[in-house]
Amino acid sequence: MTKRIVNFAAGPAALPLPVLEEAREALLSLGNSGIGILEHSHRGKAFLAVYHETVALFREVGGIPDDYEVLFLQGGASTQFFMVPMNFLSREQTADYLVTGAWSEKAVAEAGRFGKVHVAGSSKDRNYCYIPKTCQYSPSPAYVHFTSNNTIFGTEFAHEPSIPAGSLLFCDASSDIFSRPIDVKRYALIYAGAQKNLGPSGVTLVILRKDLIERAPQDLPTMLQYRTHADNESMYNTCPTFGIYVMGLVVKWIKNQGGLQALEARNRAKADKLYAALDSSRIFKATADRDSRSMMNVTFVASSEDLNNQFLKFAEAQGLDGLKGHRSVGGMRASLYNAFPPEGVDALVDALKRFEAQHA
Repeated sequence: MTKRIVNFAAGPAALPLPVLEEAREALLSLGNSGIGILEHSHRGKAFLAVYHETVALFREVGGIPDDYEVLFLQGGASTQFFMVPMNFLSREQTADYLVTGAWSEKAVAEAGRFGKVHVAGSSKDRNYCYIPKTCQYSPSPAYVHFTSNNTIFGTEFAHEPSIPAGSLLFCDASSDIFSRPIDVKRYALIYAGAQKNLGPSGVTLVILRKDLIERAPQDLPTMLQYRTHADNESMYNTCPTFGIYVMGLVVKWIKNQGGLQALEARNRAKADKLYAALDSSRIFKATADRDSRSMMNVTFVASSEDLNNQFLKFAEAQGLDGLKGHRSVGGMRASLYNAFPPEGVDALVDALKRFEAQHA
């Protein structure tokens, strides 16, 4: 096999090697079926067994109660940006949004097409390098929406925001879903693109309280109603069968690692080691405030743009790929998602120290 390099990409991102190996075998034959996973009908018994096992694993590992739907949709979080307000926000209502990065900005823009939007908290004043500590909510929001982890800016909510009594909490958890335990019952709706912590691109996980589904208007386009997907086990149209299959393998891998608590400890250890190296450096520094730092996406810069570029070339020569930061922040970004190996952090820390010894 071609030697694998260390992949710090922000998404699509690293997947567990055992998952890739099992998926490779399933491409030729799913179990003993003689038909590859890419070729099975989404209505056939073989794939339906995969689907039901995957849903059961999500419920078990994520602690998802029976009164919540588990849906596998398409269109990424970007489709959820408008599907959420389309279903749950009327022209007369106001939805409150916490704006902590580019993706929550996009979510606000889409929500404004369907109702009123109130920005209850924002960190735009300092280029989204922190999580707001206080929020000013509207009198009676239809729901409160936040983005739990900000991939571009390297910030993460340490816990769910406190919201007005009786309000619904909605979350875009695309870049930290299942990286730590989550109390699903605190939320009315959670959505996440799979391509960072759960599997390949092309699948969006939606966890939604069942009692909310019928609140939505019935005159929406069929594919944009949550009830359509809930009533048809995410198979009203041909679902992304391979993506769902791989997600099942990933969640099984998480279970075998000891579940979400064990995974959080592993993820925190990786992030803490890298942040410690940055905090002790003379030429590198993390861009996010200490109390807002993400476990998943560590954003950092060198003391000059020239050193940023030199380090990126140096790291690539060491087999460290995908470290270039987003243009909104610059510098570097190390994405340490669930499947990213601890040895990769060790390799990056070593590269930081060796580069600093040459250039400090």
